[in-house]
Amino acid sequence: MNNESQDTSATVSDTTEKVRKSLGKRYAREKRFKLFGVIAIVASLSFLAVLIISITIRGLPAFKQTFLNLDVTLDADTLGVDENPDEDALRKANYNGSIKNSLLALFPDVKKRKDKKALYKFVSTGGQYDLQAMVMADPSLIGQTINVWLPVGDDASGYLRGHIDTSVPEKKRRFKDNQITWIEELKADNKVQTKFNHTFFSRGDSREPEMAGIKGSLFGSILTLMVTLALSFPIAVATAIYLEEFAPKNRWTDIIEVNINNLAAVPSIVFGLLGLAIFINFFNLPRSAPIVGGLVLSLMTLPTIIISARAALKSVPPSIRDAALGLGASNLQVVFHHVLPLAMPGILTGTIIGMAQALGETAPLLMIGMVAFIVDVPTSLTDPATVLPVQIFQWADLPEKGFVEKTSAAIMVLLGFLIAMNAIAVLLRRKFEQKW
Repeated sequence: MNNESQDTSATVSDTTEKVRKSLGKRYAREKRFKLFGVIAIVASLSFLAVLIISITIRGLPAFKQTFLNLDVTLDADTLGVDENPDEDALRKANYNGSIKNSLLALFPDVKKRKDKKALYKFVSTGGQYDLQAMVMADPSLIGQTINVWLPVGDDASGYLRGHIDTSVPEKKRRFKDNQITWIEELKADNKVQTKFNHTFFSRGDSREPEMAGIKGSLFGSILTLMVTLALSFPIAVATAIYLEEFAPKNRWTDIIEVNINNLAAVPSIVFGLLGLAIFINFFNLPRSAPIVGGLVLSLMTLPTIIISARAALKSVPPSIRDAALGLGASNLQVVFHHVLPLAMPGILTGTIIGMAQALGETAPLLMIGMVAFIVDVPTSLTDPATVLPVQIFQWADLPEKGFVEKTSAAIMVLLGFLIAMNAIAVLLRRKFEQKW
C-alpha cells in the first residue's frame, strides 16, 4: 500500500509539474501575442501621425496669403472706358494697365522692358479681377486713386515664404536679384503683408496657385453627395427590408444576396465605366455633372448601405416582432412601426460610412469627365463640376510650389469632412443604440 501511494503521489507530482510548465508556456504565448498587438497598434498610430503631421506642415502655409499694398489710379483712359461706362465695358476694362502703372510709380528707375516684366510679376494675375470686382460694385471709383491690397504673384510669394534659395546662381533662379531688391524695399515700407487666405475658400480653380481655391470642388462634392444620398438611401433601405423581412428564402434570393455581397467588393473604377457607358453614352446625360457623379456613386454605395441595413434589422430581437404580431399588428406594421425605428441607428451609421466612402472616391468620377478644369462654381445638378478628391488629384500633378501647399491644404479639408462624418456616425449609434 505504501508503495502504491508513493507511486500515485509521484504520478500526481509529475502531472502537476507538466501542467505548470504548459501553463507557463501558455501564459508566455499570451503575453507575446498581446505585445505583438500593442506593437502593431503603436506602429499604425505612428505611421498615421507621421502622415497627418507631414500633410499639416505642408498644408498650413496655404491658409495664409501674401498681399501687396498699392495706390492704384483708376484713370478712364488707362482703363479704356468713357465717362459713363456700361457693365460690359467695366468688365472688359484694362485693370491690369492700372496695376502696372502703380508698380512703375513705386520704382520709377525701372526702364528696361525686361525689368518691367519682372516687376509686373509682383502682383498676381488675379489682382486685376479683384480690382474689377471693386469697380463694378462702385463705378464712381473711376477717376480716383484708391489704396488696395492685391495678391502677390507666385514667385514673389515663394521668395517671401523662404522657398527660393538665394545662394543658387541667379541664372538658375526664377526670382532674380533685382526682384529681391525691389521686394525687400517694399517690405521695408510695410507694403507687404501676410493675411488669412480667404481666396482658398471663396474661389474656384485657377492656373495661378495663389488664386486657386476649393469653392467650386466643394460645392461640386456637396451636390454630388446630395444626389447620392437621395438615390442610395431609400433604395438600399427598401431592398434590405424586403430581403430581410418579406422575401422567401429560395435560390433566387440567395443569388441576389451573393451578388450584393460581390458588388461591395467590385473596384470603384468599374462603376465609373458603367456610368460612362449607360448614363453618358446611352442616356446622353451631361458629362462632368453632379447628377451623373451622384448616379455613379449611388451605385457604388448601394451594396454598403444594404449590407449594413440588413445587419441592423437582424439585430432587432425576434421578441419585438412576436409581441407586435401577438397584439394584432400586420407584418407591414411590425416592420415600419417597430423593427425599422429600432434598426434606424445602425442603418444611419452604415449610410454615413457609405457616404464618407463616396466623398473620398476619385476613380469612378475620372471616368465620367469630372476631371475637367472647372473655374466656375456649379449652381445646379447639370452644371459642369468637379469634386474635392479630383481637385486634389489635379493639383498634385502640377509642379508649382504653391500647388503643393494647396494640395496638402485640400487634403486637410477633405480629412476634416471624413472625420466629421465618421464622428457623426459614432454619435448617432451611441445616442440611439438600444440594448436588449
